[in-house]
Amino acid sequence: MNIQIFGTGKSFDTKKAQRYFKERRIPFQFIDMKEKGLSKGELSSVAQAVGGIDALIDSSCKDDYARTLVEHTPDVLKFDKILENQQVVRTPIVRNGRKATVGYQPDVWKTWE
Repeated sequence: MNIQIFGTGKSFDTKKAQRYFKERRIPFQFIDMKEKGLSKGELSSVAQAVGGIDALIDSSCKDDYARTLVEHTPDVLKFDKILENQQVVRTPIVRNGRKATVGYQPDVWKTWE
């Protein structure tokens, strides 16, 4: 397994995801999205794996302006708006190769090899 966890240090679910993998002694790479966001290719791959770009949007995002901007952007432009405003992305994003999840989903992670 090649696990990557994208999130922020203050995110409760990100901390739970890190603890999940630590407890099982599964090595992972943590990427702090406040320091380094998702690249265009990573965002595209994750969106495809989770069922579309709308699955990435955090409806409880504290940045109301950015969330509203992204939610009301036409679908053809939404990808680029999310790339510019990554604070609206739900965390953690956990990747294992081409597989990915958004949010805390240990039931899915158990099935990964």
